[in-house]
Amino acid sequence: MLSDYSRQASDNSFIKRLGFWHKIHIDIYLLVGLLLLAVVGLVILFSASGGDWSSFYRQGVRLIIGFCAMALVAQVDPRFFQQWSGSVYLLGILLLVAVLVLGTGAKGAQRWLVIPGVFRFQPAEIMKIVLPIVMAWYLSRQALPPRLLTIVIALVLLFIPVVLILKQPDLGTSLLIAASGIFVIFLAGLSWKLITAAGVLVIGSLPAMWLFVLREYQQQRVLTFLNPESDPLGAGWNIIQSKTAIGSGGLTGKGYLLGTQSQLDFLPESHTDFIIAVLSEEFGFVGVMLLLAIYVLIITRGMIISIQARDNFCRLLAGSLTLTFFIYVFVNIGMVSGLLPVVGVPLPLVSYGGTSIVTLLASFGILMSISTHRRT
Repeated sequence: MLSDYSRQASDNSFIKRLGFWHKIHIDIYLLVGLLLLAVVGLVILFSASGGDWSSFYRQGVRLIIGFCAMALVAQVDPRFFQQWSGSVYLLGILLLVAVLVLGTGAKGAQRWLVIPGVFRFQPAEIMKIVLPIVMAWYLSRQALPPRLLTIVIALVLLFIPVVLILKQPDLGTSLLIAASGIFVIFLAGLSWKLITAAGVLVIGSLPAMWLFVLREYQQQRVLTFLNPESDPLGAGWNIIQSKTAIGSGGLTGKGYLLGTQSQLDFLPESHTDFIIAVLSEEFGFVGVMLLLAIYVLIITRGMIISIQARDNFCRLLAGSLTLTFFIYVFVNIGMVSGLLPVVGVPLPLVSYGGTSIVTLLASFGILMSISTHRRT
């Protein structure tokens, strides 16, 4: 009898705690997953940067700013995003045009806008949130599943920012933004005939993309993906060293700060795009699986929020943001392990970054808003 009473009291206490988090519009399941991911990222970043405390502190500050942005965005009712989606989309397009005219960058890429004496930011990162919002707004106003004309208009909304980002050039970000918009269209209820036709069209357009869209260095990345050993000391160096680091970690790894490929600087970009190779070398297969388990937790929770959302706009938006996060993880791990071409996609909340961290956590703030406002 006492056991049943204590169990009931414990259950009531748990429900009250969940109610508290719900009142402040924080989804506790997402919060726990994201905090775990941030901690793992900081630990691995410290090793990948060669024990550089300045990089550790800068990443920590960016994570704090990102979590604050997430908490603030979570307070906003999803109807606000729906109402202002068109205006924000136009502003995002203007910022992308401004990048091409006034932007700064390095290594032949022009991707940043600088506000003198204040900060610099990357408008393409902001479009990762803005595009799925505007497409979810547009499609939720139409009859679903969408008709062909509706799909064409949605693709135009998608096409404009993707082309502007390709001109910077930034293939990785443009692909991610395109994926976020395509996910909205897919979740709106496409027929398998249209999906099949789109697949055939994409495959048929690959030769034209190779000749007229991809730049020389991007073509080289594809050729290196197909045969990295053809230029082991040049274009193939990154992927060869990455695969070596991943394979040498074995089951449990060499130990923290003891990875030879990363600590001896054989592995380029070890603190950004190739950071999971550092994790694999130092913590082995077990460490990678634990990291993937955290990602699965976050993605699963995001899809549950999408399923339980209160209307079509929230369902489409939550589903797109969650699946785009999945694509981040899938593409980064695929390119680091040699299963996909290298396109410069960071590992979310683990790779060193600035604008990308804040915008990614802001997108999770939207997910939390959708989750906690659905009954209000």
